[in-house]
Amino acid sequence: MRVLIVEDQAKLAGLLRNRFRREGVLVDVTSRGEDALWMAGTTRFDVVILDVMLPGIDGLETCRRLRDDGVSSPVLLLTARDAIGDRVAGLNEGADDYLTKPFAFDELLARVRALARRPPTQRASVIEVDDLRLDTAGVRAWRGSTELALSAKELLLLEAFMVRPGEVLSRVELLESAWDLAYENRSNVVDAYIRRLREKIDKPFGRHTLETVRGSGYRLRGGP
Repeated sequence: MRVLIVEDQAKLAGLLRNRFRREGVLVDVTSRGEDALWMAGTTRFDVVILDVMLPGIDGLETCRRLRDDGVSSPVLLLTARDAIGDRVAGLNEGADDYLTKPFAFDELLARVRALARRPPTQRASVIEVDDLRLDTAGVRAWRGSTELALSAKELLLLEAFMVRPGEVLSRVELLESAWDLAYENRSNVVDAYIRRLREKIDKPFGRHTLETVRGSGYRLRGGP
């Protein structure tokens, strides 16, 4: 699961980023609505967490422009305003949910996971390729009936492959899928994680589904 946090309070944004990462969620953060527009327009987020009071264009205007731009990611508004009129205004601009400050992180996490599961979405919450099954909201994966012990990064890489089975994904595409936008390392980190992923999803089951396409990248195929 990938989340965009748009919050101008640096301390709160940092706390949310760290808590979500501990839950295996990939997080990008910005403090301005203008930045959120291009980020959500170029990267698919499962949920956008949007503060209402922002410098520049506020959260309500940002939400409206996201919808005008065709961004369908669920939007959860965060604000200190708790008047019914403010909630209605946010929902009328295209928001999907509303949480007032202060809030408990566990409630925010539960709401985010619920939004990520809500249809219609660009991707199903549970993805299946052959006997591989991935619950993107619950952050769990199985080979047949066996649950796989995957790290957060391994789950994100597996998701990237499972939503595009049979397609060759380059190392750059995989970096963009499993590391946030601030990550600039272009070393062999992808190759290392692919090796780990194979050790967990293929080797114990006598399978060879995660293939290397020499000079191009990697591909997940169905079947033994």
